[in-house]
Amino acid sequence: MRDFFNPEGPAMNSITRIVSTVWLNILWFVCSLPVITAGASTTALFTITLKMVKNEEGNITKQFFSAFRSNFRFSTKVWAIMLAAQVILAVDGYVLWHMRFKNAFWTILTAIFIVFAVGCLIVAMYIFPLMARFENTVRAMFVNSIMIGIRYIFCTVLMAAVYFLMLLIVVRFYTPFIIFGEGLCAYICSFLLTGVLDKVSPPEDDQPDSP
Repeated sequence: MRDFFNPEGPAMNSITRIVSTVWLNILWFVCSLPVITAGASTTALFTITLKMVKNEEGNITKQFFSAFRSNFRFSTKVWAIMLAAQVILAVDGYVLWHMRFKNAFWTILTAIFIVFAVGCLIVAMYIFPLMARFENTVRAMFVNSIMIGIRYIFCTVLMAAVYFLMLLIVVRFYTPFIIFGEGLCAYICSFLLTGVLDKVSPPEDDQPDSP
């Protein structure tokens, strides 16, 4: 029992990590409220969670806002492109759903839509951690996200499962679990991403255009 209350023990360390993910989720949510700032907020979130996995984080709040400010312009530009892609997906999905023609043309369009949707999902899971870790051009960030997501497909599937499970729990079983939300998802995914990002990291911080 004495070991449980030991600040350096595994139990208290786990509790501290959980509390930190809750606080990060709150910071992420508040800073994402204007919507257009969601990109910078998510990049800042992964900046911290990737450090937490390696026990390199310091003052979480201070570092979160520092990362938010330093990545704001670039992350917002990337997020604007992603928002536009999501709007296109939503419109195309709505049209395809109401068409529902059982012919070759509709089937081809639906297949293209699914491929585009999966590509957008892969980008959404990888591009913010990449921006948190590396510096590169906007185009390279999108290309690298797709390439890494396909190359490390097992990691991609596991991360998608993490987000899906969180959504399922919040929507179907226990809504208050949303307090963990993106903070916990990002932290869990950071364990998966750390190994991947280390593998694609160029030597001596010389960032390439593609992994």
